[in-house]
Amino acid sequence: MGTRTPNEGLVRLYRETGWTLRQFVQAVNRLGTERGSPLRYREPSAHQWLGGTIPKEPVPVLIVEALSRRLGRPIAHADAGFPPPQCESNADPGIDTVDGLLNLERQPMDASRRGVLGAGLFSVALTIPGWQDVVGRMESIKANPHARIGQAEVEAVTAMTDRLSGLDGEFGGRYARPMAATFLASTVAPYLRASASAEIRQSMMSAASFLCYLTGWMAVDEGLHGLAQRYYVKSLELAGASGDHMAYCHVLRGMSVQAATLGHGAPAVRLANAAAEASPASTPRMRAFLSGQQAHAYALAGERANALNSIKEAERAVNQAESQFGTFGGFTSATLAYATSEVRYALGDAKGSVASLQAHFPLRDSSDSRRSEIRFGAMLAERQLELGHLEAACHKWNKILDDYPAIHSGRVDQHVATIPALLRPYRSNPIARDVYERALKARKPA
Repeated sequence: MGTRTPNEGLVRLYRETGWTLRQFVQAVNRLGTERGSPLRYREPSAHQWLGGTIPKEPVPVLIVEALSRRLGRPIAHADAGFPPPQCESNADPGIDTVDGLLNLERQPMDASRRGVLGAGLFSVALTIPGWQDVVGRMESIKANPHARIGQAEVEAVTAMTDRLSGLDGEFGGRYARPMAATFLASTVAPYLRASASAEIRQSMMSAASFLCYLTGWMAVDEGLHGLAQRYYVKSLELAGASGDHMAYCHVLRGMSVQAATLGHGAPAVRLANAAAEASPASTPRMRAFLSGQQAHAYALAGERANALNSIKEAERAVNQAESQFGTFGGFTSATLAYATSEVRYALGDAKGSVASLQAHFPLRDSSDSRRSEIRFGAMLAERQLELGHLEAACHKWNKILDDYPAIHSGRVDQHVATIPALLRPYRSNPIARDVYERALKARKPA
């Protein structure tokens, strides 16, 4: 239990939300389910929290997250009258970057389940380490005098990362992330502690940063958003330690993409703008890469003028660019069409969104992944049905179901799982009924 002195900080924030006690506990319960630990709190519990009772962990983490999402800004535990969390912090100053990375890999795993126990909760209040905070962070790590690395080891990490990225795009994050996580723990982490010249050490940290980012990206695809955030933070630390400003910027953008995927507009804007501000380069391709994400984030946050200005900037930059390379993923005309579709849909233009998605597919090339083709196709079908284009949606869904068995992606699973519910009202149509039945049979076990 805790002191019975009323928690003035929590009371103030609660009043600001405009919630009833029931709405308060419902928000916390939903986050418990999202975290993988369903809760059943009722109004008396919220009354006790406001009265000064400190609930057991991880409930304070969930309360702070619920308040942050409701109020649209990061809320610290101290603001809510709670002590710092013991098990959910994203940056323990007493643990160096390599130990923190290894701790991510020690989480209990069960290969028979589609998840990782204790993967954590996506937090809109996540503390993002600034560039100056992470520069030189690895200097205190003690090198292993019995191991030494050179350029060959750096090239091996880079080559392995490229191959893992290809597997991720071809088969999905659930297929590739366990391999990436194992490689990080068994090979890359020891390399980070090995003796090396200053130049090699810097290159290895940069290579490790991108692999860590890629592993987080795979976790997003699995639906393990709390775990993904922690990988992203470690990637930021490694980027700063290596002086790789471009990687640091790219990770911030990826974190904005994650927030946007979950519908959190304000955090997506904050992260996208931070990425743009941190960018050391202003090539057309990089401007497009950043402006496209800013546009989507602004649209989700309801900032129409900023969204339209940003997507126009992305379009101008793509037209100026001579090559699709120059960032980790490039930003092509196909990417622009997809980004435009997302902006239009977030601003309420479903018809325009469908048109942009339809324009996306003929522009795709060999650099685009099979997973994104399936996922974007599912989005197109859902939006076509929303417009009343039943047969067009069914045609696209049939193609998706043809390709679905080879994909191991949480995001694709979610799209396929929604098909029966979307088509249930149309089962009198033979085409819709056939797709409905195919989708029911195709769903993978949880």
